[in-house]
Amino acid sequence: MRKLKYILLFLFFTEIAFSQQIQMYSQYMFNDYVFNPAVAGTKDYYQVKSNNRYQWIGITDAPRTYILSVYGPHRTRDMGFGGYIFNDVTGPTSRTGFYGSYAYNVRIKDDLRFSSGLSLGILQYKIDGSKIILHDQYDQTLSDGLYIDYMPDANLGLYLYSSTYTFGIAVNQLFNNSIKFKEVEQLGINKIKSHFMITGSYIYQINDDFDVEPALMLKFVSPAPIQADINARIIYKKIAWLGFSWRTKDALAVMIGYNFKDQLIFGYSYDIATTDLKKYSSGTHELMIGARFNKIKQSQWRAKIE
Repeated sequence: MRKLKYILLFLFFTEIAFSQQIQMYSQYMFNDYVFNPAVAGTKDYYQVKSNNRYQWIGITDAPRTYILSVYGPHRTRDMGFGGYIFNDVTGPTSRTGFYGSYAYNVRIKDDLRFSSGLSLGILQYKIDGSKIILHDQYDQTLSDGLYIDYMPDANLGLYLYSSTYTFGIAVNQLFNNSIKFKEVEQLGINKIKSHFMITGSYIYQINDDFDVEPALMLKFVSPAPIQADINARIIYKKIAWLGFSWRTKDALAVMIGYNFKDQLIFGYSYDIATTDLKKYSSGTHELMIGARFNKIKQSQWRAKIE
């Protein structure tokens, strides 16, 4: 029984050590709506994004994360709507969420705007007992059934943006709920903690062909130390890009991408662990696919265009 409890606790809290508690992905800048609902409505069109992350290839039951989001503006009013679903799987445990959001954004001056947003959703935590092999096959602590808990959740975000730079603050998992499996009381209560994220980016135009975009994300959840994602990409004619990223105390990443006629976006990243995991894993692969639909409202940067 004691060994079982240690195994399950390790599975639950692996994400806290490496990606804190929420889903993690290297190409966050292309789907930042997922953790900051204020991003909805900041573009003139609706878009669909999918991130698929295969972490620590070579390690059995390593994390797998799948995210699908859709968001965009109201046709005539300064507001946005969206929703997303994700599934985070680590061995016999999984975390699934479904959220819907609303955002309201206003012009401060010229091409500078401010947006605030709120998303509400449902989280599901699950253990598949059939995928766990007990040291003592006669131990009745855990059967081969499914253990599931549901809970409400919410995210809050603020977003300041212009045609060249962005700055955002977001809080995820506002409710601080507890995970309780009634069928297995000895697993105890595991509390969901709020995560705080600060993001920023700036597009610097080198010439007519090349732009450089540095970006930063700071993530904090108590009692873990602050983690930073520092990255930059070189963009060629707004069509293709090459980028590099450093996630403190975790990994280095290389990113490439292609924008096809402003309608389809493809991105790929490869992470190399900087921890002892590099001895056992050949790296992490992440694929991003996006689709943009036709503009449904007049450009928010009218003053600059005119």
